[in-house]
Amino acid sequence: MKYLGSCHCGQITFSVEAEEHLEIERCNCSICNKSGYLHLIVPLRNFKLLTGQDQISTYTFGSGIAKHTFCKTCGVKPFYTPRSNPDGIDINVNCLDTPIPSKTIVDFDGQNWEKNAHTLAHKSL
Repeated sequence: MKYLGSCHCGQITFSVEAEEHLEIERCNCSICNKSGYLHLIVPLRNFKLLTGQDQISTYTFGSGIAKHTFCKTCGVKPFYTPRSNPDGIDINVNCLDTPIPSKTIVDFDGQNWEKNAHTLAHKSL
């Protein structure tokens, strides 16, 4: 199924192909917890940036592998390159504009990332 999404101001728009029933992770790490990010990790080939390449700002910390992308105008993080799946992309489900027919939210212990990251490896294949 094709989902459309955007940041709050609409400067950044994207499409992503994913299953009709989405398995979504809710992470308790510091950045996800503070931003309320809900994760949909997919292969990069399933993602297309439609507008706003020039509106993207990138933030990294820690290992520098994750590339947190934000809209320069509204500050929303609609997607990013996750450390767990640097070959994929992680969509913020809260930024999807297309209604989600069916979803399951799974808690992910990101506070203990090193011990749990392997459980996400299959998501970007």
